[in-house]
Amino acid sequence: MVKIGSKIIDTTVFVAPLAGCSDLSFRLTCREYGAKFCFFEMIDANSLIYNRIRSLRIIRTIEEDSPIAGQLLGRDPQIMLEAALKLLEQVNISFLDVNCACPVKKVVKKKSGAYLVNDIEALSKLIKKLSGSLPVPVTVKLRVGYLEKNKRQITDAAKACEDSGASALFVHGRTKTQMYSGDVDYSLIRAVKEAVSIPIFGSGNVFTPQLAKKMFDETNCDGVIVARGALGRPWMPKHIADYMEGKNIETIDMKERKEALKKHLVYFRKYKEVKDSIKVGFMRKIAIWYLRDFAECARARGAICRISSYEELLSLINSLPG
Repeated sequence: MVKIGSKIIDTTVFVAPLAGCSDLSFRLTCREYGAKFCFFEMIDANSLIYNRIRSLRIIRTIEEDSPIAGQLLGRDPQIMLEAALKLLEQVNISFLDVNCACPVKKVVKKKSGAYLVNDIEALSKLIKKLSGSLPVPVTVKLRVGYLEKNKRQITDAAKACEDSGASALFVHGRTKTQMYSGDVDYSLIRAVKEAVSIPIFGSGNVFTPQLAKKMFDETNCDGVIVARGALGRPWMPKHIADYMEGKNIETIDMKERKEALKKHLVYFRKYKEVKDSIKVGFMRKIAIWYLRDFAECARARGAICRISSYEELLSLINSLPG
């Protein structure tokens, strides 16, 4: 349990806002396997304001998909506020996260995402505008540096966020330059935790319950956020929560993995609003998430890449051993 502003969240393990992955089908599958809190996919503020169809599809939800948080990407305080208000008109979120961590070139080129750790004045204005204008708590996602790891830079940015009204911070233990590879710096996440009084969530390499415990132990964080560790492993958030409570972790065999994949695909077919011509590509991606790391995974991947329909994919899944 953790308190974010006025909101009490009944877990310390969150499912991340993975762009292109954390859609409704993904979230519902995670929830079916015990996840208690999820994010919508990251949304670009400009896209949401101008009613771009993809952004509106991203925030599709149903009653069972709760509690949930939103995450916006942008730099301009007024545009971000307009987007946040539009988001709140359409969905009920527990809090709004501001993405100041995205390392993608086209994002930092616009001085958004991970770039904002370089510009504390702009970061402070943005968070102050949102936290002072919205009826829900505002949180911030940060990285531990831009071009290189920098304790002074990240702790100054964290303090600025807290002073500007942020209710919690999600801290990825890599720099912008590292993208999603290389070592996670637990010491810098811990430095952020020691620099502020608001809750801190650790992010990066949370692939197993043991690695989640390492994050908790080495950073003293208040919670963790599971990103790539939940792709094809919708049970991972619950396994982490159970492990932290000293409970036995259920072994997931190949049969259960295949059943989880089929459930995910059912949700996908029911809720994913994309053209039929590109649905197969999405389904292939989902299948590859689940069917990695087993004896015949290479052969399965090759076969998945050749399928041209849901029926073919289902037949392939059923034919696999386990």
